[in-house]
Amino acid sequence: MYEHLCGYDWGINHPITRKVFTVDPTICTVTPFGSNQTFTIDIAEVYAQFQTVPDQRKRRGVRYPLAVLLTIALCAKLAGYSQVRAMAEWAWDRRGEWAERFALPRARMPHPTTWSRVFGSAVAVATLEQVMAALVAPPPPTEEPSPASHQIALDGKALRGTIPAGSSQGVHLLSAYAVATGTVLAQEAVTTKENEIVAAPRLLRRLNLYGAIISGDAMFTQRSLSTQVVESGGHFCWIAKENQPTMFDDLKLLFSPRIIPVAKGFSPIPLDFVVVEQHEKGHGRREYRRLTSSSLLAGYSDWPYLAQAFQVVRITQVGRQISREERYGITSAPANVASAQRLMEVVRGHWQIENGLHYRRDVTLHEDASQVRMGQAPHVLAILNNTVCGLAARAGLTNLAALQRSMAAAFDRILFRV
Repeated sequence: MYEHLCGYDWGINHPITRKVFTVDPTICTVTPFGSNQTFTIDIAEVYAQFQTVPDQRKRRGVRYPLAVLLTIALCAKLAGYSQVRAMAEWAWDRRGEWAERFALPRARMPHPTTWSRVFGSAVAVATLEQVMAALVAPPPPTEEPSPASHQIALDGKALRGTIPAGSSQGVHLLSAYAVATGTVLAQEAVTTKENEIVAAPRLLRRLNLYGAIISGDAMFTQRSLSTQVVESGGHFCWIAKENQPTMFDDLKLLFSPRIIPVAKGFSPIPLDFVVVEQHEKGHGRREYRRLTSSSLLAGYSDWPYLAQAFQVVRITQVGRQISREERYGITSAPANVASAQRLMEVVRGHWQIENGLHYRRDVTLHEDASQVRMGQAPHVLAILNNTVCGLAARAGLTNLAALQRSMAAAFDRILFRV
């Protein structure tokens, strides 16, 4: 038993009334089936973090403190109850235990509609993002990071369950994803009348780009965005396609195979192509990748801060089917900062935002199946989903579903003291 300080913020400008009460230890430690990695979460610590999120409801009529609801919601998602209705029913079945845990005056839990309404209007989204990012982020480095030492991937995701009938866009969030740690650093909402190109500068202004290399698909291959990244202390690594026709033609010409005749009495044109290769085999699939980098465009193209260009060739064989793909890219990182091998790592690492974040949110956390559209509730639920994925990544766990099954049993052991 230990003393825990509980604060209820019943309004934005109202003082916090604090009450000291005694609760049982709330540290959950599990080792999911098939893994040798342990996962630990302190519910009291999470609750303390949520208490810093302002409650935007009016004081009158508030029955459930916001920090309590956010804590229970995160626990429900960790236990595998991702949808709002499932979350509400899971909390209701344990209403007596949660009421005792948080010293609530009555052993009750909100109706599913109340959960949606609170998440839709009561949560300060910007503060919640900061709190959750701090919860899953690793300790800050003690030394200044070297250039291009850590990768931040940019990619957007539309929440399909929020698209109204007759419309083409619902809630669309652009994420900045730290590839090394598997955590979302920040999210920016893409409004109905804009696209990710417009939202990306706002998102990058919220981040510390020193020592970072920002990766993105062809949509982000924009001159203004490239300038912003470099002048903010980072480097860019973009994929180039036909949306930038001049650059794309230059890249195809640079990496096209050709024989250059050398006139008598003249030296051959100096070339600086560097090639790295990778071979992989597994699950009935063979894959060969080759990246070729060059700095020759740096003195020719007028693209801002361009230092290197590269070509990626991927050949895949599944059974008798063979496919070949070519892609081109540009980066502001010179060869002494980002070698060809490092560029290969960045190109491959960019897709971890799809496999390690978006896929888990869609498939394991059932985000696209959610029908919650009330206010900013989809954004709040997406932040909680990011937190679940980030906590799993911080623990080195790759099977989120197995973690949820273990956490479901662990929460019941704590709540019911079995």
